[in-house]
Amino acid sequence: MFPRVLVAVALVAALLTVPSPGGPPPAAAAPSGERDVIAQMFQWNWDSVGRECRDTLGPAGYGAVQVSPPSEHVVLDGEGHPWWQDYQPVSYDLDDTRRGDRAAFAAMVADCHAAGVKVYADVVFNHMTGQEECGTGSGGSSYCHYEYPDAGYGYGDFHHCGRNGDDDIADYHDRYEVQNCELLNLADLDTGAPYVRDRIGGYLNDLLSLGVDGFRVDAAKHMAAGDVAAVLDRLNGPAYIYQEVLHGAGEPVTPDEYLGNGDVYDERYARDLARIFDSERLAYLRDFGTAVPSDQVIAGVDNHDSQRGGSTLTFRDGARFSLANAFMLAWPVGTPRVMSSYGFTDFDQGPPSDATGKTLDADCSSAAWQCEHAWQPIRNMVGFHNEVGDAPVTRWWDNGGDTIAFGRGDSGYVVLNDRAGPVDGRWFATDLPQGTYCDVLHGDPVDGGCAGPTYQVNADGWFRADIGAHDGVALHTGARVTG
Repeated sequence: MFPRVLVAVALVAALLTVPSPGGPPPAAAAPSGERDVIAQMFQWNWDSVGRECRDTLGPAGYGAVQVSPPSEHVVLDGEGHPWWQDYQPVSYDLDDTRRGDRAAFAAMVADCHAAGVKVYADVVFNHMTGQEECGTGSGGSSYCHYEYPDAGYGYGDFHHCGRNGDDDIADYHDRYEVQNCELLNLADLDTGAPYVRDRIGGYLNDLLSLGVDGFRVDAAKHMAAGDVAAVLDRLNGPAYIYQEVLHGAGEPVTPDEYLGNGDVYDERYARDLARIFDSERLAYLRDFGTAVPSDQVIAGVDNHDSQRGGSTLTFRDGARFSLANAFMLAWPVGTPRVMSSYGFTDFDQGPPSDATGKTLDADCSSAAWQCEHAWQPIRNMVGFHNEVGDAPVTRWWDNGGDTIAFGRGDSGYVVLNDRAGPVDGRWFATDLPQGTYCDVLHGDPVDGGCAGPTYQVNADGWFRADIGAHDGVALHTGARVTG
């Protein structure tokens, strides 16, 4: 899905180490514990994802990577190869996309699995293309707006809702329009038809045969929950499912309708978090939660849509973006998903590419790629998340404003200060065992030591810290200094 709004945001100076990834941590620093954090590697090509699984995601403790849609898509060279061309399928072939071919995709899955990282594919099956004219897809398949021979679809396999003249959705408060009319002129598949369900099921099973572990279902709210369920019933094996169900005020289609199919991404989490950071007080986070049950919601600070829509924090918010991600990874709500993206100056801009529109290898040392997943405070908070597991929130403290602190049982403790000024010489009470701890927001745990600042927790669980403006401290038992 892609809203047509772009808000220009000023780049904020970061006091945490955020503009560059700071180099991958050594493999020996890989945290223990259950791994469920997802890295959304938006528009990364297959070779780059495989390399990043080996070099960063696996060692940092990420549990999975979400990759962009792997099916054949339209090629819009006249529009500069916008990012959203990938969300307009032409066929379900994997032979040639802007990110690589079938062999490269299979190699990427193998590389990620070898690093202990699962692969979740972003899949689009609500619709096909939005172009009225005929064309040729990235793999050479010919198509027209309601004719896709290589996908096996013809005119009768699509909804023709008969409203609004051009069949587009006009009223998002009308369930019929939302689920039977066209989203931005995209040819809307009749997912209630058994034949269409079979075709989509075949595509998903092809991905499973290559080792894919799960699917992010794009535009799920534009299909009836029962239609999505019927497609998923055709899977040949187990897969983790999470569905994009964006909910606006007063809309009739709600995320809870889809919980029987799997987990859901509910952007209200990110919007609420941004509102608190931007215009309220961090103290309000004490009871932060979601309308969707915690064990079925995908939590995120931003995603590829909201980056361009202005409703959430993004990499442009620098240190405050890192603080929001640190909170998400420390707080026991949902399955965290970390956004990793590229820089852009306009809404439609695609990833760094060659003259033919093929995505270039990602380079985290280049300003063209943001690589938020590898920013030191975000990367190391994945280890914090894994270490604390399902431990309860303890020892909450706040100053009534924008400085908060809390523990996760006796496994971790985090302090976050979003004030414009520092917090000097404060003592914090924790349940951590006595010892010396690496501050993982500013240093990497390495071979029992710490490449950064450390803090001494005394026998009563107290430690003293000076916290800078828009900064913090994070300690956990997996990053104790033993040397």
